[in-house]
Order: sequence, then C-alpha cells, then structure tokens
Amino acid sequence: MTNTALKIIPETSTVPAEGYRVLARKYRPIKLSEVIGQDFLVETLRRGIEGNRLGHAFILTGIRGTGKTTTARIIARSLNCENGPTPEPCGVCGSCTSISQDHALDVIEIDAASRTGIDDIREIIEASRYKAVAARYKIYIIDEVHMLSKSAFNALLKTLEEPPAHVKFIFATTEIHKVPATILSRCVRFDLKRIESATLTDYFQELCEKESVTYEEEAIRLIAKAAEGSVRDGLSLLDQAITYGSSNVTTAQVREMLGLSDQGALLDLFHVMMEGNIKEVLEKLRQLYQEGAEGLRVLEELLDLTHWVQCLKISPELAQDIEITAEKRQKGLELAASLSLPTLTRVWQILLKGFEEMKRAPCPQKALEVLVIRLTHLAPLPSLAELLEGGVESSLEKKKS
Repeated sequence: MTNTALKIIPETSTVPAEGYRVLARKYRPIKLSEVIGQDFLVETLRRGIEGNRLGHAFILTGIRGTGKTTTARIIARSLNCENGPTPEPCGVCGSCTSISQDHALDVIEIDAASRTGIDDIREIIEASRYKAVAARYKIYIIDEVHMLSKSAFNALLKTLEEPPAHVKFIFATTEIHKVPATILSRCVRFDLKRIESATLTDYFQELCEKESVTYEEEAIRLIAKAAEGSVRDGLSLLDQAITYGSSNVTTAQVREMLGLSDQGALLDLFHVMMEGNIKEVLEKLRQLYQEGAEGLRVLEELLDLTHWVQCLKISPELAQDIEITAEKRQKGLELAASLSLPTLTRVWQILLKGFEEMKRAPCPQKALEVLVIRLTHLAPLPSLAELLEGGVESSLEKKKS
C-alpha cells in the first residue's frame, strides 16, 4: 500500500509543475535545419556561419508567425554554441540550454513595444562596451524594433555602424516601412515569406503523427489554408482542433471550428445564384447559416470560388493546386463552361464591394442576403460585347433561354 502511494505521488505532482505546452512552443525550431519554408534565409545563414562571414547586425521582417524571433534565437545559439560557431548547435551545452531557457546573460532579448525610449537604448549602448560574460558574443535581440522612438533610433546609429567586435544586433519587425532607412542601411535584411500551404500541411501531418493524433488529410489542409502562411497561427488552430476533437481531427469538426461552409453546398449555392433563382439561393444561404457558417467566411469562400472558376475558365491547369475533390472539380468545370469571363469579373467586383459593406453592416447576415439578391439579378445580364453584337433585346432573350 505504502509503496503504491509513493509511486503515485511523484506522477501526480509533476503534471501541474510542467503543465501543458502548446505545439508552437513544444516544436519551436532550435537549429536552422528545423526551419521550414524559408530556404533562402536558411542557406544564406548556413553559409555565413560556416564561412565566418556573418555581419554584425541583422533585421528580420515578415508577417506574424513566420519565424522572426525563432530565427534570431537560432542565430544567437549558433554563434554562442560551445561547439561553434555552427549552423547546427548542439542544444545541450551550457550556452544552448541557457538561451533555450531564456536566462542567458549574454543574449539580451528586448521588447521594443514596451521599451521605446532613448534611455533604454542608452543602457544598451553602455552595456555593449563590456565583453560577454560567459559566451563568445554579446547578442541583442530587439523585437518589434519599429516601435522605437525617432530619438532612440538616432542614438543607436553610431553603435550600430561601428559596434564592438563582440556584439551582434538582431532586429525583428512586422512593419519594415516604419524603420528608418539609416537603420536599414546598416543591417543585413532578410524578408521572411509566407509559408506555402502544402509545406504547412506536410508539417502539421508530421506533428500529428508525433502527438499520436488521428486526422483526416482534408482537415489538415483546411487548417493550413486558414493559417494564411503563418506557422504559429496554424499551430494554434491545430492545437484547438486536437482539443476539440479529443485527439481526432476531422474535416467536419474543423469546418465547424473555422466557421466554414461545406464546399459542395457552396458550389450548389453559387450555381443557383448564377441561374438567378432568388428563393432557392436564400434557402441555401440560410441553411449554411443554420449549420454555423459565418457571413464573412461565406463571402470569402465565394470570392475564392469565383477566382477558382475564372482560373478554370482560362485554363484547367491554373487551378490544379486548389485542394478540392475530383467531383467538386467537375462541378467547377461545368460552372466555368456555362459562365463568361465578363460575368465572373462582374461577380468578383460585386462580392469584393460587398465585403466592405458587410464589415460596416449592423447585421452581416442580412447584408449578405441583400448582396446575394443583387448578384442573382446582375449575373444573368448580358455583357457589353453581347449587347453590341446582337442588340439589347436579342441578348436578353438569349440569356433567358
């Protein structure tokens, strides 16, 4: 009895202490080979570190969740690893572990959003004169650097141009246009691009297998698409989907979680709308609403669908990358064959204008219904070319028939 109790106590006591780590933190890259979707950045840094040709200041820019702060920490780890400088830091030496645990004395991470003034920069300038305590380099990582004041930027200029040999500066920002040109000219700039949906899909599937999570491939593709090129956004959505589905990520659950409509139902809605059947299109729209689809999401998907049908109209090969089943692709080809490019262009313009109207509308769902009614009236109208060719009456008769 006593021995059993002793075995249980450590197990239950360690869970609250460790807690749950979200996927974005648990699988954060710690070396260059683990960074996904940024091949140019990885290869340039790898060659720079191996050839000892890294500059003294870097600026990383891109949208949220593409790896700016992560890359800054990898650079710091690569330069200060006891086995380095190396593009593949060991991760177990004193320097690597202290950086991973955020208590390295020589790697100073600063949030410029909360420390914007010239006094904060003066502290950095003063401290940079002293050599690193326990590492090879003293590294300053300044996140959201565009938040610094004008006087703070000016104070940093001289040190940034001619820093001590033991100092490296790494800046990260989502708004590169707010950083003065005098700062940019003194830094090596890396533009981190959005991660491709296919790359995110493969990465999320790999993580699901590591976490022993069952999943449907279409569900993972939906999450990757919703991430819009951001790894962190996608991992947050994947975390939510795993929790919601109790480690079973299904397409239906992800659609419900994201407020997405069924693609087959959306194609049917688009088809009925192009036929000008107002009553039926409102019934289908309200059915989507009852199933949990959000108005703005439906409109976004209608815009995507219109663009996709336009691509099919021009050339079926242009739409090969769209994640869609063969049956739905066939429906799309039928739509493309029945609609002209001027009609699709007109639909796109109306949807795009309606998107802004919906954002300002007190009742978005009603605004969407009015927009759809407008489309059912305008979509069957003849194009200017048809009017010029056969006259108004003959063109309208042709459309009706």
